[in-house]
Amino acid sequence: MGASLKNRLIHIERKLEHMRYFTLPEAQRALPEVERHLREALFHKAESQKAQEHMDRTTDHVRSSGGARVNPSEVLATRARRDTSISALKEALDEIHETGAVVKDLDIGLLDFMTRYRDRDVCLCWKLGEDQIRFWHGADEGFHGRKPIDQEFLQNHRGESPV
Repeated sequence: MGASLKNRLIHIERKLEHMRYFTLPEAQRALPEVERHLREALFHKAESQKAQEHMDRTTDHVRSSGGARVNPSEVLATRARRDTSISALKEALDEIHETGAVVKDLDIGLLDFMTRYRDRDVCLCWKLGEDQIRFWHGADEGFHGRKPIDQEFLQNHRGESPV
């Protein structure tokens, strides 16, 4: 088995280890912790991008000037800042993953919590800035398929894994 295939299988197994089905109240209770980690991830993503942009500008300056001198300690510090932010970003995303939530779009802060509704997998959908989870969608519908959570949904969804 090739290394790439083995890595993909390990990634899938890891995802399945943390796959969890939530009831709406369970997802609502997990939301403060997940939101905290999401905000950390967004912060560290922005920090790593700033550091990378600074490094790119420095590289462009060196190239355009035919080999300008740069302060090596500044370049190393910027690279270290970028690498530290990337590590912290990965850690924050891992923390979200361990709760059972699924990051769908980090840039807009979009998360799903898997649940069961009428014997099929669906997602409780939450976006950063919303005060609580108010929408759901089919697992294959995505954000644009969001529907308001109503009484009928509440009565017919469940959090346990399918049997």
